[in-house]
Amino acid sequence: MKPVLFDYAVAQSLNDAQNALQNGQSKFISGNQSLGPMMNLRLARPAALVDLSQLPELRKVEEHDGYIRFGAAITHAEIEDGVVPDPTGHWMQAAAANIAYRAVRNRGTIGGSLAHADPAADWVIVLTALCATVIVRGSEDNCPSRQIPMEDFITGPYSTAMSPEDILTAIDVPRPGNGARWAYWKYSRQVGEFAKASAAILIDPANNRTRIAIGALGRQPALLPNPQPLLAGEQSPMEALAEAIPDQPANALHMHAVAVSRALDQIKDSEEFSI
Repeated sequence: MKPVLFDYAVAQSLNDAQNALQNGQSKFISGNQSLGPMMNLRLARPAALVDLSQLPELRKVEEHDGYIRFGAAITHAEIEDGVVPDPTGHWMQAAAANIAYRAVRNRGTIGGSLAHADPAADWVIVLTALCATVIVRGSEDNCPSRQIPMEDFITGPYSTAMSPEDILTAIDVPRPGNGARWAYWKYSRQVGEFAKASAAILIDPANNRTRIAIGALGRQPALLPNPQPLLAGEQSPMEALAEAIPDQPANALHMHAVAVSRALDQIKDSEEFSI
């Protein structure tokens, strides 16, 4: 099956991109590795596509004190290959290397993945666990950019806190402190497929950040409200998840509990982060 007819425009600036939208019937693209397959299946039928991939503002990577700002059009492959700096040492690099297939990673972008908001996508759970912040440009003239924490950015399956005219311009990823530990585990039926269950754990005592995120829930990731009993062995993964995600059916709950167990095993053997 092929997509229905659509117009295509390459944006020359952020203003140009937002002006090119046609009454909510257009879509922004960057790598087009998420929206494109949906269009081929005719699950999405935008009247026009506005390509943001070549905008210099979205291709920048800026190192700041305590965090790195990634332009939204940075590709998975650029993170995987170390072309851009990794504030986490190698955690983001390892996550990028396990996204889909190399052909997808060559074109797919970190910002495009977040804006598409597939509940099973890697960056959705990884950046939630890493305490990342999304930078969004509004459509109004002189409207300041908004900073949205990842846990508030994804609002549901394929749904975000952005309006259709907003543009995700960048992602801020904080640097962990010395001694931080990380684990990310996902279950897929085949290599390259979206996860059926996933879990990410960050333990960062220096910055008072401890997170256990559960992904591939069919909605936004869930953060365990109190991860300490689980980390201390006072609570089993099934007990913790039954409290945190009671909306999940028993078979899904079991898969997610396995994901958490594997991530806990990983973090016990993980190397401590060092600046």
